[in-house]
Amino acid sequence: MKSIHILLVEDNERDIVLTTEALEERKICNKLSVVKDGDAAIQFLNREGLFQNVQVPDLVLLDINLPKRNGFEILEYIKTAEHLKQIPVIILTTFSSERDVIESYKHYASCYIIKPVDVRDFIIAIEKIEDFWINIVKLPALK
Repeated sequence: MKSIHILLVEDNERDIVLTTEALEERKICNKLSVVKDGDAAIQFLNREGLFQNVQVPDLVLLDINLPKRNGFEILEYIKTAEHLKQIPVIILTTFSSERDVIESYKHYASCYIIKPVDVRDFIIAIEKIEDFWINIVKLPALK
């Protein structure tokens, strides 16, 4: 079974815990890194500051509503940076507005998922993301 590195960009502690538990429950050997604001996400992706020795993620789970820089800014940065643009970015957010969906795809989000409110449904959604992006999709090897 292949292993991938997932970067979760999320400021809600409950969602961080649920996502972590859902990935661990499946016992799939993924590396999960978490940053809680937009500036930290950019630093992580560029391997700057506290993140100099991190591995570039294979997949990004990105919330829209973040401190410092919002998810759209992070998405736009990823998709315009030559060294990052091939990384799939999944928008995983609580809110659903047609404007947010359009804005996400305008900046080349791989998909837009609304976080289920129910805990069990949230865990199932994370498991389905994991199944698709680990077991079905072929991701590029990143350096």
